Amino acid sequence: MKAALILFYLLFLAFPVFSHDEVFTRVCKLMGSRYEISVVASSEEEGVEYIDMAVAEIERIEQLISSWRPDSETSKINEAAGNHSVPVSGELFAFLKRCLQLSKVTSGAFDISYAAMDRIWKFDGSMIQMPAPEEVSASVKNVGYRNIILDEEKQSVFLKKKGMKIGFGAIGKGYSADQAKKLLVNAGVKGGIINASGDLAVWGEQPDGKPWMAGITNPLNKNKVFSWFPIKNRAVVTSGDYEKFVMLDGKRYSHIIDPRTGYPTHGLVSVTVFAPMAELADALSTALFVMGSDAGIDLVQQIDGVDCVMVTTEGEILKSGNIQISHDVSEY
Repeated sequence: MKAALILFYLLFLAFPVFSHDEVFTRVCKLMGSRYEISVVASSEEEGVEYIDMAVAEIERIEQLISSWRPDSETSKINEAAGNHSVPVSGELFAFLKRCLQLSKVTSGAFDISYAAMDRIWKFDGSMIQMPAPEEVSASVKNVGYRNIILDEEKQSVFLKKKGMKIGFGAIGKGYSADQAKKLLVNAGVKGGIINASGDLAVWGEQPDGKPWMAGITNPLNKNKVFSWFPIKNRAVVTSGDYEKFVMLDGKRYSHIIDPRTGYPTHGLVSVTVFAPMAELADALSTALFVMGSDAGIDLVQQIDGVDCVMVTTEGEILKSGNIQISHDVSEY
């Protein structure tokens, strides 16, 4: 759950400014999720044109990576699991390579083959006891990024085991936000935000020259922002379990499942990642949940340009070394 954990605050001056630009925004449903696209433009006509461009690009990405569309390249890969390799476009092949690199960096905490996981955990209030260990073990029998074989020469993908599937739920919206941003930047759009259900790709400034501001709420008190951050030419993504979790034997378990073990994560209620690209922030926000606070912060501090803020189940706020927390938006 990401969208409710990030707020944006647009700081407009009450006095006339030299720029005639305005912010134009559209909310729409894309890739099965809520997207909010904001662009800086000199007229409504120009703003509509830019937003239409972004929507078309996100729809193109969906056609490429959706595992729900039977004619997508991703669906064809899944259908051929355990049987044969599938040639794919250069774009999807490069994307898959980056996904596998992220799996290696996170020691499997991020894994696109999670899509084959059996859904044995229920987060609707109906679950009252832990499933049997053998049931948990069996739930991840077809999960494992090492069984995704990429052939550089043939530019093909092969899932080694029958029953394997890949899915991009933990990275796809971030990728779509990056691609829409890239398209608009190349078209000359001065500034904007692609908000893909809380996966945010941001560039430029507001018309008055002030930065876009991200306010992160405490998931234990969603009406309260605990810190504001100026965002420029970066991405920010928050993953959280503030609504989807289960309590078993007095312990809180998140809806985010460790793809290596089949067990839900615990100890954290939200993870916010700041990174150069939304794709990277999206993947890491989930992976850090799985890795836990100590290992997660240690990893982040080894990656240039990446920072994180975490909230534990006890309400403690943890952060990587380069983060400066501000409680007052007026500073900006």
